[in-house]
Amino acid sequence: MKYGRGQHADVFLSLSMPLRLHIMNEMIDIDGSYGEGGGQILRTALSLSCLLRRPFRIFNIRKNRKKPGLMPQHITSIRAAQLISQSEVQGDHHGSEELVFSPREVRGGDFFFDIGTAGSTMLVLQTLLPALILSRGFSDKKVTITLKGGTHVPFSPSYDYVKEVFLAFLERIGIRINLSIESYGFYPKGGGRIRAELTPVTRLTPLRLLHRGGIRGVTGYSGVGNLPLSIAERQRKALTERIREAGDIGSTAEIKTIEVPTPGQGTLVFLKVEAENSLAGFTALGGRGKRAELVGEEAAADLLRYYETGAALDPNLADQIALYLSLCEEESVFTTSCITQHLKTNLWVIGLFHKFGYSVEGEIGKPGKLFCISA
Repeated sequence: MKYGRGQHADVFLSLSMPLRLHIMNEMIDIDGSYGEGGGQILRTALSLSCLLRRPFRIFNIRKNRKKPGLMPQHITSIRAAQLISQSEVQGDHHGSEELVFSPREVRGGDFFFDIGTAGSTMLVLQTLLPALILSRGFSDKKVTITLKGGTHVPFSPSYDYVKEVFLAFLERIGIRINLSIESYGFYPKGGGRIRAELTPVTRLTPLRLLHRGGIRGVTGYSGVGNLPLSIAERQRKALTERIREAGDIGSTAEIKTIEVPTPGQGTLVFLKVEAENSLAGFTALGGRGKRAELVGEEAAADLLRYYETGAALDPNLADQIALYLSLCEEESVFTTSCITQHLKTNLWVIGLFHKFGYSVEGEIGKPGKLFCISA
């Protein structure tokens, strides 16, 4: 696992919190087994700890997983957060179920992190973004982050989803990030490489999105890396046949087949739904022994579940955007096609670090609505 500042990184030593948030230094205790009990509890804690300069201790890390404790991608997130915030850290080793993290001031610059496995680069990136975007001390300077590892791996957002959907919504609330990919990283080889360029901001715009509006189109691609293109064709055929069940959106879908550069092997499907007022994205990945047709059908099934609800945001975006909206001084409100335990757990963690108001309407596993505002 490699991580470090770039050769020409600038150092900025000032942290002045925007958005009227107050820095408090009391140690926050976090039970990592709360709710869905996964790695997102740790990542959200790291993000807000760096941003608000609030130390925390987390125990029972990933207690609800088959392999509890810290895995390589979590350790990379910790080391990366440590580097940008000059933190003192205890317990950052493989399998550790307890961590103490005490940040100082956030620094900008040019950063490189190598997970060393197929661990998700997207999850590491999302851990770092809040502090680097919202720390005012270097608001007129660009920050670059280069990450090496997995770009298309199970149980994490794909590069395509982050670039096409998540970043589009960040732009709606006032954040612009340029994201590019040099190499795709599939499980188990990894070796993907991505680069993000961002400029910090001082104010966020609320998100108010209750109605998705009519579907304008479905686009996407079925891809392979170092495998026959015929596999991509089979994925594409299966998903287009399934989408046709929805009528109009299926007949107008434009799905390409592509070959992607990667040091390993893998397949992917990414679908983007463009509506009058919103965007949504859905990813499915191949695997050893997994039929190509099943990959295509999985992505199509996720799209259709979203489409049938009429909600504005897909479940993954609802979870990922919540942290940013909790920092906005004006009320945000949106509908989502599925209230998840992941979302509720994330809201709980956010509330440990700063006061904000929120309410969730709807049951877990069903469509719902979220209201959110910084206190």
